[in-house]
Amino acid sequence: MMGYRTLLVDDEPLARERLARLLEAHPQFELAAALDSGDAMLEWLQQHSAELVLLDIQMPGRTGLEAAAELTSMAQPPLVVFCTAYDEHALEAFGVDAIDYLLKPIRRDDLSRALGRAEQRLALRQPATELASGLTQEPAADASGTDARSHLSARTHNGLELIPIDDVLYFSADQKYVNAVHEQGQTLIDDSLKQLEEEFGERFVRVHRSALVARDRMTRLEAQTGGGHRLYLRGQEEGISVSRRHLADVRRLMKRL
Repeated sequence: MMGYRTLLVDDEPLARERLARLLEAHPQFELAAALDSGDAMLEWLQQHSAELVLLDIQMPGRTGLEAAAELTSMAQPPLVVFCTAYDEHALEAFGVDAIDYLLKPIRRDDLSRALGRAEQRLALRQPATELASGLTQEPAADASGTDARSHLSARTHNGLELIPIDDVLYFSADQKYVNAVHEQGQTLIDDSLKQLEEEFGERFVRVHRSALVARDRMTRLEAQTGGGHRLYLRGQEEGISVSRRHLADVRRLMKRL
């Protein structure tokens, strides 16, 4: 299988060398070039193509954020993972469609997680063979709407935590708190269930007055011996209670999955 062409963009030679070594453990991502600035990246992309960029933020000339903003005008821009020593730019980073934000020194596990997410996204893109044969298709509409966030943010004891929407299994409300249960654990967030349902209604379905579930995580619906029903999700062992009010909607949705 041909690998995904990957750029390393950092003005520090040692940082580029370390990322290149870490990337060797992921042969599906081929190192296409190691560059020292956002300007050099944009110039390189005028002549070549890449599927992924591991991009620093603080660099001479255009910052990584400025360079990434210019990538969004491309017909099929490379995915961007920011690799930086500064955490204060995280929210801005997702404003230019970054898929992850890694803090230096980059840990192997964090890079592996980011590359796994990139691989999932890239696998959904139109195959190069179809593009070469002249076949075209309409781009898939964003199920969550053009203004929907790709990440949620929460202030925790560890500082700012960013939760990819793709990683969320479900949201549950307990009095005035909403808990986001995701692949890395669970996090209390400030958004209400109503706000989340309005923003992500095409991706999450209400199964109870206090729970929203990711549609693409739903696996089976089971009637319980003592009455009621529970919905089971991929990546989560315990089922979630489905209220009688929402049972018919959940059943209809399960038939279409």
